[in-house]
Amino acid sequence: MAILAELHQEHMNLKRLLDMLERKVERFRSGTHPNFQLMSDVVSYVGGYADLHHHPREDRMYAHFRGRDAGLDAKLTQSEQEHVELKKVSTALFDAIEGVLHDASVIPMEQLVEQLDQFVTLETNHLNLEEGDIFPKIESVATEQDWQQVDAENPAPADPLFGLKQADEYRDLYRALLEDNQ
Repeated sequence: MAILAELHQEHMNLKRLLDMLERKVERFRSGTHPNFQLMSDVVSYVGGYADLHHHPREDRMYAHFRGRDAGLDAKLTQSEQEHVELKKVSTALFDAIEGVLHDASVIPMEQLVEQLDQFVTLETNHLNLEEGDIFPKIESVATEQDWQQVDAENPAPADPLFGLKQADEYRDLYRALLEDNQ
């Protein structure tokens, strides 16, 4: 059951980032010039860490529990489809922000705000699906033997932001999170 606790903690970490991004977007909407680099870092982490580590662990766990309950199976399929969509949305948003940062593209700010809103909404809804529907249902069908097998097959990756050591690319984001909590 360690994997479920780890994934839950990752969801809480992602939610902190999404909340911070949402506040930055609101300030952006009100006319405050945003820190595009910080926005890029949030999207990079949320999309990148999820795509490389978080979603694959979830998908492997889901595969283990597939076939035990039709309602759960439907939610697992929905979540796996959302993983694909979230990757597309995060990649497009990251590219748009990077374009602004490097003066490589001119995107209307209203369009960028819409993309940011869509990203936050989709990510938040996805977390709510997993936390509210999928994880409780998995817990209800899982045995201790299931958890031993799933935990053994899914070791926790080193987290480049919330782990013991922050990667250089996320040091500014880590500081921003600390300041955001004050």
